[in-house]
Amino acid sequence: MRPETAFYGETLGLPFVKRYGSRPGAEYQAGNLTLAIMRTEDFGGTFSRNAMPIALQVADVAVARERLEAKGVRFVSETFDSGVCWQAICLDPDGNPLSLHHRYAPKDERPAAP
Repeated sequence: MRPETAFYGETLGLPFVKRYGSRPGAEYQAGNLTLAIMRTEDFGGTFSRNAMPIALQVADVAVARERLEAKGVRFVSETFDSGVCWQAICLDPDGNPLSLHHRYAPKDERPAAP
């Protein structure tokens, strides 16, 4: 198992969805979001890290952070309060940022103005 797929499946504990046959790629489920984890070059692309983190909802940011730090996950931010949620930013094995996220404020019912 590649470090990236081990990270998403074993370290984060996201449910496995499917593997891409013999090609180096797999899908993991994060709520209603499917994460396609693949070696970009093997699919004709060029690897580039995400600039902004993907937010993964957790019940308790401090508890989730402590669990992941114990597994060697590197965090690049302190746990912080954005005014609507608690967050902590960590990195996957390729350096892509992920945010542990727990919203405590009610969601805005109206879509944002363009």
